[in-house]
Amino acid sequence: MRMEMVDPKLAADTGMGASFPILLVEDDASQAMLVERVLRRARLANPVIALTNGDDAIAYLDGRDHYADREQFPLPILVLLDVHVPGKSGLEILTWLRKQPALDHVPAVVLSGSAESEDIDRAFELGAESYLVKPVGFDALLDTVGRLGLSWVILGRNPGSANGH
Repeated sequence: MRMEMVDPKLAADTGMGASFPILLVEDDASQAMLVERVLRRARLANPVIALTNGDDAIAYLDGRDHYADREQFPLPILVLLDVHVPGKSGLEILTWLRKQPALDHVPAVVLSGSAESEDIDRAFELGAESYLVKPVGFDALLDTVGRLGLSWVILGRNPGSANGH
């Protein structure tokens, strides 16, 4: 089970339609690589779509422009949002996401360099399921995913199987 960072414009060529992706919105390449390494180490089955700005993230989530084909660009099973990205911020994306009836069920985890309680409180007020301070550690991300109740999907397990096979 190998996870790949996928350029969304090339997603149709990767066959990723068979699996729901994780959407990572992060403009810092080194931070995106760190998150990608954590996810790979966790042996996640889902592809990762990495976008570098908030406007592209909203277009992807809304199925607009070149993201209109849901076979090629399926809705994510999880959204990981950096707070500070060009265009719409991570918190603006989260606000938009929670106002979309068809998308408000998609879990969102906020990633930020800030450990300030005001920032954390604001993310939860807007509907974040979790808030992780960067750099994101392996155990923290896995614990967060586990608490979301999505581990069977992300790890490629069938929800009806008790042993994960």
